[in-house]
Amino acid sequence: MNPDQITIVCLIKAKKNTKAAVKQELLRLQDMTRQEKGNINYDLHISANDDCLFIIYENWKNQQALDNHMAQLYLKSFIEKQDELLECPIDGKICKIICQ
Repeated sequence: MNPDQITIVCLIKAKKNTKAAVKQELLRLQDMTRQEKGNINYDLHISANDDCLFIIYENWKNQQALDNHMAQLYLKSFIEKQDELLECPIDGKICKIICQ
């Protein structure tokens, strides 16, 4: 286990009339993010109970890799459109693995 690994869990709630556009944007982000150096995995999910709720589960080698990801123009572009596309702000949780 890598104690420097960073896990991110993001809840992204699309507006009903933008859920298809949000899904396409997130799939595009997934493709681009998976190519980034330092990305371990980036998995997009949809809630089984709410087709407007997307969940991203991602792991990064370390904080520097996450910082580089957050600086990507394609990610910043999506974040800038959240008021237009999303029901509420992105709810991201930064986690660290518990190593024993």
